[in-house]
Amino acid sequence: MAHALHRSHQVSIVGAGNVGSTLAQRIAEKNLADVVLLDVVVGRPQGVALDLMEAAGVEGHGRKLTGTNDYADTADSDIVVITAGLPRKPGMTRDDLLKTNALVVRDAATGAIAHSPNALIIVVTNPLDVMTYVAWQVTQIPTHQVMGMAGILDSARFQTFIALELGISPQAVSAMVLGSHGDLMVPLPAYSTVSGIPITELMDQPTIDRLIERTRNGGAEIVGLLQTGGAYYAPAASVCLMVETILLNQPRILPVTAYLQGEYGLSNLFLGMPTRLGGGGIEKIFELTLTKGEKESLTQSAQEVRQNIDRALEFL
Repeated sequence: MAHALHRSHQVSIVGAGNVGSTLAQRIAEKNLADVVLLDVVVGRPQGVALDLMEAAGVEGHGRKLTGTNDYADTADSDIVVITAGLPRKPGMTRDDLLKTNALVVRDAATGAIAHSPNALIIVVTNPLDVMTYVAWQVTQIPTHQVMGMAGILDSARFQTFIALELGISPQAVSAMVLGSHGDLMVPLPAYSTVSGIPITELMDQPTIDRLIERTRNGGAEIVGLLQTGGAYYAPAASVCLMVETILLNQPRILPVTAYLQGEYGLSNLFLGMPTRLGGGGIEKIFELTLTKGEKESLTQSAQEVRQNIDRALEFL
């Protein structure tokens, strides 16, 4: 009976665009937490929250959804997800977004942490690895509390393309992609399996190379097709998996953008890594055995992120 007195989990989402709105829907309909949706545009988060609340009876959940333009309404959140910022437009690189989004993420992270000092922060804004560093830098909270969502999405895309290629259910496929969320991401074929069988046993190298290339361009492919805006269903699903893992304290090994302190010979930056994610945030980073090519790709990926971190910090 005492259990009923426990306060509900609360997730605040900064940015009520397509990713934020879809994430709010998933969290509420999975009955994971109450949701506060915050945006700088007056009326937008309030409208989205009201629309989602009006579906609650149909969907059969009792979650409270609140829309606001005031960080005070996000107080005592367990998790803060930052999706705010300019999306990519056709022809734009993720790095074109650097300056604008660094300022957006700075304001979002400091505004949210001021009211929820113990919250975990999940960054979704691009360029993702750099923005995760910015969020940590401006809040100075422990590194295990700050993380980025990219590897789950990149791995989900790789998983989808493997399944389509082999004509099987995506649920039978487990994929692993490390490194930065961009053209230098590092898909790992030896750690990408179908029912435990590495894909290197199931398809030839040219096929694997083609699927890796499509995975690297996964976001750009959707931007090109939509013409206005980018992907949001798969990104929202990927963040929701992290939220679920944390709130239910059901630790999983997931590729998450995490702070490195010497792993893979890299330090003082955030990069996509195989981590154990649990109720307290990032609990462990695993060092996998990589091929020479994969190691080089990871180092190259890290160098680009490092340069962009330095550029982003100049704007703050």
